[in-house]
Amino acid sequence: MMKIVKISIRELVEFVYKEGSIDARFQARSSMTIGTKLHQKLQKEYKEGDEKEVFLKGERVVEDILYQLEGRCDGIHYENEEVIVEEIKSTARRLSQMEEGSRVHWAQGECYAYLLAKEKQLTHISVQLTYIEVESEKTKSFIRTYTLEELEHMVDETLSAYNPFAYVILANQDSRLKSIPDLGFPYPVYRKGQKKLAGAVYKTVTESKSLYANAPTGTGKTISTLFPTIKAMRGKWFYVTAKTITRTVAEEALLLLERKGLSQRTITITAKDKICFKEETICQKEYCEFANGYYDRINGALLDILTHETTITRPIVESYARKHKVCPFEYSIDLSYLVDGVICDYNYIFDPKVSLKRMSGESKKKTTLLIDEAHNLVGRGREMYSAILKKSAFLEIKRMYPEQSVLKKSLAAVNKQFLRLKKEQEGDMRIELDAQLVDAVEGFVEAAEKSLGEADGDWSEGFLQLYFDALSFMRIANIYSDEHRFVITQSSNEIEVKLFCIDPSKLIKHITKSFQSSVFFSATLHPFSYYFQQLGGSEDDYRFLIPSPFEREQWQVGIHPISTRFKDRNRTLSSITRSITEAFNEYRGNYLVFFSSYIYMQEAFEEMKQESMNADFIIQEPNMKEAAREEFLNHYQGDRERPVIGFAVLGGIFSEGIDLKGDRLKGVIVVGVGLPQLNRQQEIIKDYFNERGLNGFDYAYVYPGLNKVFQSGGRLIRSEEDTGVIRLIDDRYLSPKYQSLLLEEWMDYLIIT
Repeated sequence: MMKIVKISIRELVEFVYKEGSIDARFQARSSMTIGTKLHQKLQKEYKEGDEKEVFLKGERVVEDILYQLEGRCDGIHYENEEVIVEEIKSTARRLSQMEEGSRVHWAQGECYAYLLAKEKQLTHISVQLTYIEVESEKTKSFIRTYTLEELEHMVDETLSAYNPFAYVILANQDSRLKSIPDLGFPYPVYRKGQKKLAGAVYKTVTESKSLYANAPTGTGKTISTLFPTIKAMRGKWFYVTAKTITRTVAEEALLLLERKGLSQRTITITAKDKICFKEETICQKEYCEFANGYYDRINGALLDILTHETTITRPIVESYARKHKVCPFEYSIDLSYLVDGVICDYNYIFDPKVSLKRMSGESKKKTTLLIDEAHNLVGRGREMYSAILKKSAFLEIKRMYPEQSVLKKSLAAVNKQFLRLKKEQEGDMRIELDAQLVDAVEGFVEAAEKSLGEADGDWSEGFLQLYFDALSFMRIANIYSDEHRFVITQSSNEIEVKLFCIDPSKLIKHITKSFQSSVFFSATLHPFSYYFQQLGGSEDDYRFLIPSPFEREQWQVGIHPISTRFKDRNRTLSSITRSITEAFNEYRGNYLVFFSSYIYMQEAFEEMKQESMNADFIIQEPNMKEAAREEFLNHYQGDRERPVIGFAVLGGIFSEGIDLKGDRLKGVIVVGVGLPQLNRQQEIIKDYFNERGLNGFDYAYVYPGLNKVFQSGGRLIRSEEDTGVIRLIDDRYLSPKYQSLLLEEWMDYLIIT
């Protein structure tokens, strides 16, 4: 039986012919935007009868594989009896350096020419390769003429080079499809609510819909979303999350399914700065041997790992990357396009700066998004769709490169716009985007690209960072909307401009609607209406809420009505530390105590140390490294002679994503209601939602604050056998608003006096 492989021309030729090294100077190009503009400018000059952006497709058999080829060529010219296929490429390099064009670019044009010649039954056809210099907008073209037989030979050569890779992909697909029908749930029984959640996910995926699921701690959300998604057999999936620990849980779930018979390939993407083998993350061939010649070795590395591995975790990526001497980060990105499932951070899907650019629209339509800890995506969304620039950064680069005339001119133009904004002093916030500043920043990006394109350039990390920041600013400027504000912050010697995304819901929805289906799930999508709106929910989407699988008796919940408001903190601190001591003495064991800020936590910690208690005290430090975090959590052991009381910050590294089962944790105390600090940004959020008839204070302060409380409390009961104490210290928990928002499983509380 003939095997079928469908592949785009660009994907095919880049796999076979791309060569050379990784170079950060050309990796994060604005040419996606600038290049498109230059393409369009050139295409506008086409004469009548010429065609642009022409979709071509065709088939070719090599050995026992039927290749379905397709792609969109830039242009087709008709000159007398001659047909010319044009391939256009923008470049930051000088045209004088272009002697004959890149082999990969020629191959792309030749494949398009083959498809067109077959379609129109042409015996001869020409390919024109046109380069546009970004800085000057000048062009340089090369032209070659081929017979149909020559093009057939070239296409067959290319497909033959791709064949070994195609066989591996086909074999993996075949084993995956055969393994799924008999795959069973990997546990003997479903937990309470777990089967319903799995059923809801299966229905969502098979119907290509979106689901928003509030599934409390203990439901087993990871396996309850991965298992039905895989069983639905509807293509690829991405499991996206904000936390390293939840990525590990997903890997463990996949290994469990593998032991039950599943055969599939998955990759976990680790951030570049974490997985980089070098002391500094400088992606240039002169510095890094793993970047030097990367594209010459990557195909062998891909074939090797896809032949021998299934669940490809960070250690496995690192092992094969060293073996083949390739950059481990770029290796994992290349793998992400070739495997069945990807575990990664939110930003690889949602962030316009780093999202996976090579994913085609057709590929997305066959891909399911599983969005874990979805409550975090609201805050992350605001960050990803915002951008900041500072005047001082441009002045610093101007001083560093006084001889670079074009660059100097563009930096001066940006500085001029900053000074204008300072002089105008029309308030610190505007609804409209400042077009003059955007134009100046775009001019700097173009000048920077020209400078980076010079082969002998020696550029500082500061310059590269400013280039990337300006590029990010332009990307956000291009999606700036009514949900953004143009915010200006001034001091005596600085001006900062921020494109601030207040409501990320439309941008999140814009991303997810391009995928086959999306499942947003969390233990704390509460209040549900708030998160449903902020995550882009609509009337057509499914909603799913289930109660906690645990019994209310597993919690001993107490509310101690002591004011923790800033003005009362000095007065009530002793009462709060006394409450902590009483809880510990009444129900001994290891405790986590959460505070709304480091300062407040430190004050309580110092006072608690004066108490003569049979316990050890530990405290969360700012910017803790991974080893320090592990050391903190290792104190939580059930067999300690002296229990440990750990002090941590609400919303910090210990308030979610950690799993201290059984006697490792016996009590959680939350001091305060977690309100975000009063600042200009939160006030802008408040005013925005007030203007839309919603409760702005709740949206800006109450809901985000309570989510931190719920997440911290969720550390306590992790299994059917766990029991423990939760104490909420703040008088606001007894107010009607907070009473209406408390979790159902916490409603059987005692009021502590």
